[in-house]
Amino acid sequence: MEPLSAPAILTSAVILGGVGLVFASLIAIANRKFYVWEDPRIDVVAGLLPGANCGACGQPGCRAFAESAIAGALAPAACTVASPDIRAEIASYLGVDVGQAVKRVARLLCAGGRDVAPDRADYLGLATCKAAAAVAGGGKGCVWGCLYLADCAVACDFDAIHMNAVGLPIVIPERCTACGDCVEACPKDLFALMPMDHKLIVQCKSLLEGEAADRLCRVACNACGKCALDAAPGVIEMKNGLAVVDYTKNDLAGPEATRRCPTGAIVWVEGPQFASRPLPAEEIAA
Repeated sequence: MEPLSAPAILTSAVILGGVGLVFASLIAIANRKFYVWEDPRIDVVAGLLPGANCGACGQPGCRAFAESAIAGALAPAACTVASPDIRAEIASYLGVDVGQAVKRVARLLCAGGRDVAPDRADYLGLATCKAAAAVAGGGKGCVWGCLYLADCAVACDFDAIHMNAVGLPIVIPERCTACGDCVEACPKDLFALMPMDHKLIVQCKSLLEGEAADRLCRVACNACGKCALDAAPGVIEMKNGLAVVDYTKNDLAGPEATRRCPTGAIVWVEGPQFASRPLPAEEIAA
């Protein structure tokens, strides 16, 4: 094979260089035409945030929160995972007020632990709530209740959920970020994200009434209706045999609605749930 001549090499180089120049020009034009300016403060604020991307603020991640904070759509206080000092630093950097936000936590709408809610069968399958729920609703007598297999605790990345001695998941408010992972993990839909100032809680989702409810769980709502009568008008309504709190009237809610409940299904919660069934001190400190 004969070697290429100098003119051929030069011609090839000119062609390749010309093609490169054309494409580089096209890329430069496209970059100029489609360039989207981004506020440099976004990187600064995102860098100050915890980086948990938990979604507790209602945004899909910390960067989205930073964008909303800079746009004025969210106050720095909306990030409940960040420390007060971090929120103050963000507010100072943006030149805005820290704002106020009521902390939200996951609340369990079931109090039926093994001590009060008997099983109807022994479940011996895969040890997850999702798997147990797929087998005739699980082995628990109350088909609406907690299955004790801790899918919620496994899903929690913040170590905010621990199982107590009777099988119920206990949420530690100080650690809970209201990310919603436990809500998605529970096949019985027993978790709800609630502001801490929503203190009147019905810890039951059973739709049975009277003795039928009582037989399956000693702390079930049996649809007696006393809480609805004792609460301020409109705060509680009986729906399908279950007491339902209207939180749009939360300012009217009070502990008087709980005092005549024969089973303790409706409670007034100050802080963590199930305070009478505390976790061992060493487990909380872990």
